[in-house]
Amino acid sequence: MDFGQVRIASYLEEGILVRDHAKLRKNYIKTTCFKTDILSILPTDLAYIVTGVNTPELRFNRLFRFNRLLEFFDRTATRTSFTNIIRILNLVLYILIIIHWNGCIYFAISNAIGFGTDIWVYPNISIPKYQTLTRKYIYSFYWSTLTLTTIGETPQPETDIEFLFIVVDFLIGVLIFATIVGNVGSMISNMNATRAEFQQKMDGVKQYMEFRKVTKELEQRVIKWFDYLWVNKQSLNEEEVLSALPDKLKAEIAIHVHLDTLKRVALFQDCEPGLLVELVLKLKLQVFSPSDYVCRKGDIGKEMYIVKRGQLGVVSDDGKSTFATLREGSVFGEISILNIPGNRNGNRRTANIRSVGYTDLFCLSKVDLWEVLMEYPDAKKILIEKGKKILRKDNLLDENLMKKVEAQQETIDQKLERIDASLDNLQTRFARLLADFNTTQQKLKQRITRVEKLSIKESDDISDFSFQDS
Repeated sequence: MDFGQVRIASYLEEGILVRDHAKLRKNYIKTTCFKTDILSILPTDLAYIVTGVNTPELRFNRLFRFNRLLEFFDRTATRTSFTNIIRILNLVLYILIIIHWNGCIYFAISNAIGFGTDIWVYPNISIPKYQTLTRKYIYSFYWSTLTLTTIGETPQPETDIEFLFIVVDFLIGVLIFATIVGNVGSMISNMNATRAEFQQKMDGVKQYMEFRKVTKELEQRVIKWFDYLWVNKQSLNEEEVLSALPDKLKAEIAIHVHLDTLKRVALFQDCEPGLLVELVLKLKLQVFSPSDYVCRKGDIGKEMYIVKRGQLGVVSDDGKSTFATLREGSVFGEISILNIPGNRNGNRRTANIRSVGYTDLFCLSKVDLWEVLMEYPDAKKILIEKGKKILRKDNLLDENLMKKVEAQQETIDQKLERIDASLDNLQTRFARLLADFNTTQQKLKQRITRVEKLSIKESDDISDFSFQDS
């Protein structure tokens, strides 16, 4: 027998997937699946040459491959995106198998009792229409289906074995019905879980607006915003969904989804990959409704935005005139979050930007950016220099003020460096003092122990001397 032709289950050795055929065969032979596979493929069908085809019991060894079916459904449900469909097919297949086996047992009992001996067993096979194999199987399958599902009348049993078989069938039918209801209910709940959670949030907002007497116009805007989220599949909380994944996989997913978008920002082009990966993890999606202002002229810049979908208008202070339109891929607000010294606008917004329709924006906050730049000082310098070039191009950089602020910043940085050096020195001295203290304490404990032992010995000697005098 060529074991190389047998389906060999892969396994992990020290966390590495084994692909060597010799090792796979050796491991496979040690498993229980190997024994059941061998039993299931034994050529018992050859016995039909002697016994004839009316002895299906010879093929019972094929049932040992049932675990392979369970393994197939388990792996398929794990790897496919249509988990609920696989579960439904799995449930239907199990029901059909149980009905099939039950029909086979019914036919075997009828054969043992005698075909046509009463109204419960299979009809007399001497009747032409009940002689074909197709009719035998369909009749038995039909009888089994009626009995297990209890949806039809079956002939009244007459013998004890018939009564016992019907009782067992009814009990199995009850379990099947309960299983079907439970599994189908669970699958429906899982399919509607996202919708139910979203609807619950929406209902909570509606109740709050009703309690606070919010105007109907604003209430309709909020409801339409929820509808937009649901229709465009943006109702999921990405952080909550991906929370079960390790940071490495979350980073890879975020890179796949957002990295191309972040590269569109001129400020971040040519940055080192590590910085981009960190920034990608900080991007947050925000959805704005029609006529919502993303920012107003004079606001403090706390975020930068990248347009993912929709259109934004750069409008006048009264909102009546539109100077420019920002579309997919446009970026704005990136300079205001860099805190560049000498910026004539003082990190404030220079335009009113309003959403034309529903707009999806990726947002990167100033806090998140500077948190990442603390780990990349070289990239921080590069970004600030790029920002200065952009400000110089637009004549928005006060060189004198910039130099003054940078000088003050250098003085502050020097002070911070001295403080850090002093702290390091104090920590070193404290560590030495702590070590000396521990050493002195240990020596003191040893001295006390020796003194105690000496005192005990002197006490014993005095006791012995007193006893001798007595």
